Amino acid sequence: MHFYMKKHWNEIQPIDHYVVSTNGMIHDYDRKIISFLYQPLIGAVSANLYMTLLGEVGVNRIWSEQSTHYQLMNLLSLNLQEIYEARLKLEGIGLVKTYSRQNEGIREFIYELQHPLTPEEFFSDGMLNVYLYQKIGKTHYLRLREFFTDKKVDKGSYVETTRSFQDVFMSDFKVDLLNHEANSSGPISNDKQFIKTSSESGIALDDVDFDFQLLLSGLSESMVPRRSFTPSVRETVLKLSFLYGIDPIQMKNFILTALNEDDSIDVESLRKAARDWFQLQNGDRLPNLETHLSKPDENEKAKAPSTQEEKLIDYLNSTSPKDLLTDMSNGSQPSKADLQTVEEVLMTHKLPVGVFNVLIQYVLLKTDMKLTKGYLEKIASHWARKNVKTAKEAMELAKKEHKQYLDWAEGKNKRSSKSKPTRSEKKPVWFEEKESNAVKASEAHDFDPEEEKRKLEAELKNYRQ
Repeated sequence: MHFYMKKHWNEIQPIDHYVVSTNGMIHDYDRKIISFLYQPLIGAVSANLYMTLLGEVGVNRIWSEQSTHYQLMNLLSLNLQEIYEARLKLEGIGLVKTYSRQNEGIREFIYELQHPLTPEEFFSDGMLNVYLYQKIGKTHYLRLREFFTDKKVDKGSYVETTRSFQDVFMSDFKVDLLNHEANSSGPISNDKQFIKTSSESGIALDDVDFDFQLLLSGLSESMVPRRSFTPSVRETVLKLSFLYGIDPIQMKNFILTALNEDDSIDVESLRKAARDWFQLQNGDRLPNLETHLSKPDENEKAKAPSTQEEKLIDYLNSTSPKDLLTDMSNGSQPSKADLQTVEEVLMTHKLPVGVFNVLIQYVLLKTDMKLTKGYLEKIASHWARKNVKTAKEAMELAKKEHKQYLDWAEGKNKRSSKSKPTRSEKKPVWFEEKESNAVKASEAHDFDPEEEKRKLEAELKNYRQ
């Protein structure tokens, strides 16, 4: 499935919770592997997301505390679409496994960080090493390979003199080992696990895009026995097919070229045959690693926002509330109080990010650019009860309920015409006149959608491409 232009708000929201776990202990050496070998392929944003998630896991621990994606957005200074795409790259390259569930209307995620390949596994992978070579060039590639190696000591002229356990230690037979507490304490509880190290077998490629049945049908059992297709050979076939775009018919010829006298398939010969064929077809160049995130098809291009309103909605759906406040302040950073207000209301009412951004924009424009918590919370509560899901729905509701929201902004308490106030608060004449004129002026002013649209466009001069 291609993920280009897949809108993150269908998959993830700022209020969604997550915890981070590690598949065994991940050490500083693994961080170097991520930085030097993986980062050129997945980019700095994805590598930084991995390191940030890893940092949330405590020292000598394998689980983090629970957090929200809103906090992750602020931590990385990224919008949710950027975080979502970075996560997909980590998943695709085998560094993250994602698990999700619905819990009382809130999505909860587990991001399980995986060990990177060891340098030996990476440089002999047959696919990742080729992409890295193409990305950074021969000189730096060889320098990196040298960085992750050290001299090999020839122990051939040495004689091992290591003492065995029994040579060094003896047992005190007065202790009944079979009945000792260390042996009789039983297994650990089911909700616990030992902290350990773990290693991954590499990138898991599925065979959805390669027809193994077609390949085997072109090779008779007498030519190539089925036992020749060991797991290692099958994995190599999948990698070469993905790497060089080789179909099953072409792959058959390379299999025959790599077949040994004992009917085994030489993996290195198979790789060389595929590489030589690709370079012959493409003028000695090697393939680049690209993602579906950066290659839209024609159908997706047609869905790209074209009108000003569609671009505005797309912006509101893909921008963090913090960045929206910055854009509406002509680049000035929002105050700590404003950010705290936004976070509290967002977490309380659990509105989708696009809806919440419409709310922020509406409130700022209606209150002379002041982020009033009470007003923000009142409309947020109304939209939550109305189950508003999209930015467009929020805009329509804001237009429909404009007069009501204007009353809320002015703090008007409407009473029934039959009821009489029991007490009249005394006010200075000039205050009553000014208040009366302001109310009349606001009531006389009809909501003009076109005027509002012009205001929005003016506020979004810093629209981010």
